[in-house]
Amino acid sequence: MLNRTVLAGLVVVAVLFGALSTTVCQAKSETKPMQSIYDFKANAIDGSQINLSDYKGKVLLIVNTASECGFTPQYAELETLYKKYSSRGFLILGFPCNQFGGQEPQGKQQIAAFCQKNYGVTFQMFDKVEVNGDNAIPLYKYLKDSAPGLLDTKAIKWNFTKFLVDKDGKVIRRYAPNVSPKDIAPEIEKIL
Repeated sequence: MLNRTVLAGLVVVAVLFGALSTTVCQAKSETKPMQSIYDFKANAIDGSQINLSDYKGKVLLIVNTASECGFTPQYAELETLYKKYSSRGFLILGFPCNQFGGQEPQGKQQIAAFCQKNYGVTFQMFDKVEVNGDNAIPLYKYLKDSAPGLLDTKAIKWNFTKFLVDKDGKVIRRYAPNVSPKDIAPEIEKIL
């Protein structure tokens, strides 16, 4: 049989543990989870910071891009898609990334000039980012969690992976790099 001192000590430990658990649970519940892409900010290619909440009510296609990739010609298709639907509330957000074969080695000014000169890009481009790993920007962590890839993998596999986002900021679908932007048009029309 336990003596009173040991029993009292166990009671104190149990009470302290319960209080600690309650505090930890309260701290976690007070942290607001990210609910949509509108909870994020990103740096535009011109250096300004953009609150993605500025895009409320718009349909978005978010793409990680690169200027020296076999899929780089998709810039032209993306621009065509943007011009076709922008008047109806559709936007494209391009995020250059150098994580796949070093295919985006340039700085932001060179990237902007390349996109404009070679593909006439007028949609919003952002500063170069990482989309995988510990340094992935929070937006991409959210996108990957919201729409895992093939076999439920979260990592972005290559340049020009695309995420379609509805007017409420919810991720609708992820598209592989080899999916042509023009093939996404029917999905865009459904949610505009």
